[in-house]
Formats: sequence, C-alpha cells, structure tokens
Amino acid sequence: MSMPVHQAGNLEGADSAPMPNRRRTRRFNKAFFLNKLFKNYFLFSILTLCAVLALVIFFIGRTAILVFGDVSPAEFFFSLDWTPEEGRFGAALFILNTLSLTLLTLIMAVPISVGLAILMAEIAPKWMKKAIRPVLDLLVGIPSIVYGYLGLTVLLPFLRELSGEGLGDGLLAAAIVLTIMILPTISRISDDAIGAVPKKYREAAYALGSTRLQVIFRVVLPAAGRGIVAAVILGMTRAIGETMAVVMVIGNTPQLAKTLFTPSSVLTSNIVMQISNVEFDSAWNYALHMMAFLLLLISFALILVIRYLGRKGGAES
Repeated sequence: MSMPVHQAGNLEGADSAPMPNRRRTRRFNKAFFLNKLFKNYFLFSILTLCAVLALVIFFIGRTAILVFGDVSPAEFFFSLDWTPEEGRFGAALFILNTLSLTLLTLIMAVPISVGLAILMAEIAPKWMKKAIRPVLDLLVGIPSIVYGYLGLTVLLPFLRELSGEGLGDGLLAAAIVLTIMILPTISRISDDAIGAVPKKYREAAYALGSTRLQVIFRVVLPAAGRGIVAAVILGMTRAIGETMAVVMVIGNTPQLAKTLFTPSSVLTSNIVMQISNVEFDSAWNYALHMMAFLLLLISFALILVIRYLGRKGGAES
C-alpha cells in the first residue's frame, strides 16, 4: 500500500526537525558549563584574595599585639623616647613625623595636582592633553627608588646650598620627593573626575553668563569634588606607605622633626632600617610589627573612606 506524498514529506520533516534542537541544546549546555566554570573561577579568586588579606592581617596583628606584654599602650603610643637598646619603645615620634610628612606633602601636592588636572580637562588644547597625559602615566610607573636616588643626588645638595644647612635631609626633602611621586596619581584621577562632569552643567552655567573661571570653580570642581577627594586620599595612602624614597632623603634619625631640615624618621623608614637587625622573639621586633600594623589600619581606613565617598556619590547621581 503506497503512502501519499504529502504524508511522506511530513515524516521526513519529523525526522529532521529534532536536529537543530539538539544542536541548540548542546550549545546551551556548553555555554552553561563555561559560565559555571568562569563563575567558580572568579569566586575562587576572590576568596583566595580575601584569605591572603586575612592571613596578612592576622599574622601581623598577632605578632604586633605581643608588644603590650613588655610595653604599656600608653608608653608605646604617647612616649617620644625610642631607645630599644634600653627597653624604651615610644613610637609617638614616628607617628607624629609620619603625620607631619603626609600633611606637608599634601599641602605641596594637592594644589599643583588639581591645577594640572584642571588644565588638562578644561583649558589645554587637544595636542597638549595628548602630550601631558602619557607623561603622567609614565611617571606613575617609575620605581620609587629612582625618585629616592634623584632626591639623594640632586635635591639634597640643592637644599644644602639653598638653606645653608649642613645637611639637607629632613621632612622638606622627603615631602618634595613624595610630592613628585604622588602628583601623577592625583592629577590623572582628578582629570578623569573633572572630565566625567556632564557638559550640560557647563552649558547651563555659560548660558547664565558665567565666565570660564566661574564655571570651573563654582560648577565643575564642586560636581567633581568626590572624585578629587578620592584622588587625594589615594595619593595620601601612597605617601604614608612609601619607604625606599623616604629612607634615602629623610635622614633616618629617631627624633622628633622640629624643623624642616631636622634629620628624622617615620614609621616606614624606621621599620625598614631596623627590622633585619632584631631578634624575632623580642619586644623590639614586636614594636616594629605594631608600627606595620598601624600603617595597615591607616590604609584600610583611607580605602573605606574612598569606598564610602564612591557609594555616596553613586547614590546621589
């Protein structure tokens, strides 16, 4: 018995129809597997990073807290007497020197950096922007020891000649070196923050008869304020944690800096100069670890401030 042609065609279509569906199913399963794989990989990477960070905090903090078995917290944080050979571990002078150096660096770096960012974002022609931005990106990548060497061989003799001091080491030399180091970071991030301000703000200000300076200082800078503050905090974080460049120009003397040309020491320079010469199970070593732990806490606090500013700015926008 012969089958009608149209029925035979329907059967052939029924046999061939599942083929595209099977291919789609295979592609879907492959995509699902790859998505699952990458999701698990990224999750593993994040958890590994968090575990490493937690271990760093744990081991440094566990060693650092042991210092209070030999030294009282009041003596460690408020005493200016750092004589570890005699069992006196007053870290207040290093804390004060660190804060003084950071403040002096910011006073010098912030106006120059923000001014350079305004120049690049609002005033300079395109050819100048294309010339300045790659130079700043290059300066960010230069190792800190190069800046320290230039400060040691060029800046210190210049400061001795300019000031008439026998030594040019001190907070001023360290602040100038740190200013040059953090200037590209603050400038580039501030440049991006200013460039992200919508053009309609500028156009509205110009429509009301504002001059260029009024637009920049009354409209653009307030609108980019959180980004600029974040840039300054990132620069401050680098200035606080910098070691090699500071070691080469600050003088490395455990005393309170009473003038800009007094050889002194900060938390980072004191740690790197002494950590290799002390026994591990000693109050001296524990005190140095506590200084490192303080730097870690300061960095975390500054990062949390940046995250808060970014989240608040995103919520308001």
